[in-house]
Amino acid sequence: MDQARIDFWLKEFECFTTAVVANGEVPSSELSIRLLRKMKRVICCDGALQKLLSINIIPDVVVGDGDSLGILHVETLRATSLQDEEPQRRDVTCNVSGFAQKIKDALHRRDAKFCVSVNGHEIPYYPDKSEEYNDLQKALKYCIAKGYDNILLMGCGGLREDHFIANLSILAMYSKEMLLSMLTEHGNFDVFYDVAEYHSFPGMQVSVFPSSPKQKFWFTGLKYPVNDRSFKWLWEGSLNEAVGEEFIVEASDDEPVVVYRALQL
Repeated sequence: MDQARIDFWLKEFECFTTAVVANGEVPSSELSIRLLRKMKRVICCDGALQKLLSINIIPDVVVGDGDSLGILHVETLRATSLQDEEPQRRDVTCNVSGFAQKIKDALHRRDAKFCVSVNGHEIPYYPDKSEEYNDLQKALKYCIAKGYDNILLMGCGGLREDHFIANLSILAMYSKEMLLSMLTEHGNFDVFYDVAEYHSFPGMQVSVFPSSPKQKFWFTGLKYPVNDRSFKWLWEGSLNEAVGEEFIVEASDDEPVVVYRALQL
């Protein structure tokens, strides 16, 4: 790997203190692991727990509906009453089919706290059985409730393409509420409104994806500049290239625009 490129991206993401890891491709590159290790906190969608453990990353919190946790080597589920003067712990050994049901059965206890115990580490677990949101949204809702507002999304790409497209939509949906960016093992996705300036290096591969054919665009600092042009199709703003250390993309209308920068490590 190119150390100078790794340093470039480490600096790009130094403002983020929280990582949310979804159940996609394992964030196993040197860049991803270094970023995870420097984060103040790592929030894990429950389906990604085993993946993080496989790269020796222990998350601070697990969020989800519990369905995916059942296939893991999870040792115990603990439900602790907050009202007891001396809390009574109930240890439940969980198997493949039983974990989600144990969570469901215990959710009526509003005074219960949960954690999963894996290899001697107890990790707080926040169950959310709502069917309206997927696990990535549940993790982001947890972050909003906790006041975490600068978040790097990881593990969102690879595997099922429909999940990835949905995750890009979630990135756009929540980008107005917080500082949010998505890192895959191959590139970085950001969403902006109106105008944005990005750091780059000569030869960086860049793509810009509009959300509306009515938007007008202006590109500066890219190999193929654009001036007051609209894109009817998503591909029309793709496969561009940075010529220097920064580029600017401006768009009309208050609609989200997705910008992709390739890592090129």
